Amino acid sequence: MNTGLLIASNVLLWGAFLALAALMLGVIRQIGLLHERSAPLGAMMIDHGPDIGEKSPVFSLTTIDGAPVTVGRAVTPGRASLLMFTGPSCPICQKLLPIIRSVAATENTDVILISDGTQAEHREFLRNHPLDGERYVVSAEIGMRYQVSKVPYGVLLDSDGVIQAKGLCNTREHVESLFETTRMGHATLQNFLKHGAEDASKHVH
Repeated sequence: MNTGLLIASNVLLWGAFLALAALMLGVIRQIGLLHERSAPLGAMMIDHGPDIGEKSPVFSLTTIDGAPVTVGRAVTPGRASLLMFTGPSCPICQKLLPIIRSVAATENTDVILISDGTQAEHREFLRNHPLDGERYVVSAEIGMRYQVSKVPYGVLLDSDGVIQAKGLCNTREHVESLFETTRMGHATLQNFLKHGAEDASKHVH
């Protein structure tokens, strides 16, 4: 009698184990499908200023150190420019600065940091975060023309000053997406995902 109960309990335990294993495999498969379908979000466009494909407005200004600079056209002939709207009291901007430098160096792109505020705020910012080849411009006008409401916000221009991509940049992925989407022939990663899904749907039908 005891032997029969022992065998029955073992059978039940193995049955429960196999059922649990099957359940876990199903969960793992679903997680894998969700991971495949979940693409990373790139820089989000939130402004209503000059659009992708248009030439940037041109601003003849001086950097915070007094050097002349033309914002909206190539700083170095033949090179793209990344206009990065920042703020001296923006903690994300401060953390993002080394990332911007790294991505720009990889992409062979000039960086112009565009900010607003008091001279004292900018001097304090630059004391804590010295420039390393970037141009630093204090101008409310540029932000107003681009209608930038949040920072850090990036605008990528080609060597002719044509806007290639733009969007809110809070992470390395956001900054890199400005360059990646242009290589894919789209203005934003969201645009790429939208048209990619439409293309996939057309192929299915």
